[in-house]
Amino acid sequence: MTDLNANLPDPRALLRSLFDAAVAAAQPALCLTPHLPAPPKGRTIVIGAGKASAAMALALEAHWPGPLEGLVVTRYGYQQPCQRIEIVQAAHPVPDAAGLAASQRIAALVTGLTADDLVIALISGGGSSLLVAPGVGLTLADKQAVNTALLASGATISEMNCVRRHLSSLKGGRLGALCHPAQLLTLLISDVPGDAPMDIASGPTVTDATTCAEALDIIARYRIEVPAAVRALLESGRGETVKPGDARLQNSEVRMITAPQIALEAAAQVARAAGITPCILGDSLEGEARDVAKVLAGITRQVALHGQPFQRPCVLLSGGETTVTMRGTGRGGRNVEFLLALAVALGDLDGVHALAGDTDGVDGIEEIAGALLTPDTIARAWAQGMNPRSFLDNNDAHSFFQALGDSVLTGPTLTNVNDFRAIMIT
Repeated sequence: MTDLNANLPDPRALLRSLFDAAVAAAQPALCLTPHLPAPPKGRTIVIGAGKASAAMALALEAHWPGPLEGLVVTRYGYQQPCQRIEIVQAAHPVPDAAGLAASQRIAALVTGLTADDLVIALISGGGSSLLVAPGVGLTLADKQAVNTALLASGATISEMNCVRRHLSSLKGGRLGALCHPAQLLTLLISDVPGDAPMDIASGPTVTDATTCAEALDIIARYRIEVPAAVRALLESGRGETVKPGDARLQNSEVRMITAPQIALEAAAQVARAAGITPCILGDSLEGEARDVAKVLAGITRQVALHGQPFQRPCVLLSGGETTVTMRGTGRGGRNVEFLLALAVALGDLDGVHALAGDTDGVDGIEEIAGALLTPDTIARAWAQGMNPRSFLDNNDAHSFFQALGDSVLTGPTLTNVNDFRAIMIT
């Protein structure tokens, strides 16, 4: 094995280069401009919400030949120096008053347009919290309470967004309906498993076939405590979304400009160039972070010990969105929870390095993208008096990896194509 690995690059550096390549492949400046239409006869209005929306707006501005105006809302710290499109910053993952005010202004901006006008909607992950507009009878406090409970419940992103759509006055196609009769083009950056448009930022400009009854079922399934007004809205059916076939969205087009699979393929290309065989396991892996870790640990062990189903050296790449059911009082983060669970499952297995991170640069609510795992992670932790399983049980993986100096920091990446996982076996 020594001779085999003699010419391989440093695993930590290579893993970081794979992550950086995945993020770079999803940059709006690279992937947005091929999807721009011709200018309309009338006005061009740009609206948007998400962690990548400001970078998308900047790319659009740089390549749009005619008059342009608009407003997008992005996460604090993700602003870009646009000249014609206003950028507003708000809170994520729990919404705030700035997001509410921006959402109201966006709704007003697309009201009263004509068939000669064009609305370009720039939608990316994070938009569910940023485009906060409570449904009938609800308050911002109600939305904040539900969002907080959903994030800690263990529900999948699809389930969380089903609930969010039915508690909004803009999501679930309602913002798109407000644009009628103008032409509507939605440009999407996917951060969800399966790339379903209705799940990206809870689908503000696309139709939705799910129902209030389904939202109630999700609340019951995860035993989520919700304000009385929330339950009343769902039980009354007044929270229903815009359904397929609605005439208000017939003059609408949706284009996916980048997605997790594209990011994984970019990382695979870098690995291949470094002499490491890339193996993409999937772009939409879901489940509890520690359960996904156990499965990938089993595959890793089979590769390391038996050369099946892949020969070493190789790197196992995957994307998607895991979930964390918060039972402890730690600092959470689904990517670092996955990585710590992977470390515990692998034990003292030699020759395995890994990186897990969120491509938006924020894992959970921490300004940390993720972390790195090395073959001696567990040994170094015990040497510092840290019990890895205790940190895992307390959902405190960020503290664990920070203490080891193995956090991955990127700052705002200005894009978001969900989680990135790379397990390198040498």
